[in-house]
Amino acid sequence: MAILFGKKERRLVRVLIVEDEPLVAFDNERFLTEEGFHVVATIDRVDHAVAKILDGTPIDLVLADVNLADGSGIDVAQVAFDRGIAVLFVTGDCPGHARALANGCLAKPYFQRDLLGAINAIDSVLSGVSPKRMPGGFTLFKDVA
Repeated sequence: MAILFGKKERRLVRVLIVEDEPLVAFDNERFLTEEGFHVVATIDRVDHAVAKILDGTPIDLVLADVNLADGSGIDVAQVAFDRGIAVLFVTGDCPGHARALANGCLAKPYFQRDLLGAINAIDSVLSGVSPKRMPGGFTLFKDVA
């Protein structure tokens, strides 16, 4: 059902942030919360992120840095992918070889509006709609069929 004069309902609401740069993690958590998302956790380690995904916590989207201090966000993306959870890489070096595990990649550094635009683009695709606008620095890996 279309909503007139209002925001469309999001599919991606519960977000797991996997980021080891404290300022980036804090900014993303604050911004996404203000935008109406529920940040289920902000985690800076691969093993803790994997444990959070495996513990049954409802998660719609994993926002994953690729280069973490203790390993690779690609390992986190693999676990999320295996459970049908959408993944957005946020990194300075988008991993082309891991495209099958994620829905897209937002290149660092990025503006908060571009983070929101990237999430909205993935949300649109998951709803079966082509995104209206692609934010700067964002590459969509999976489009509507």
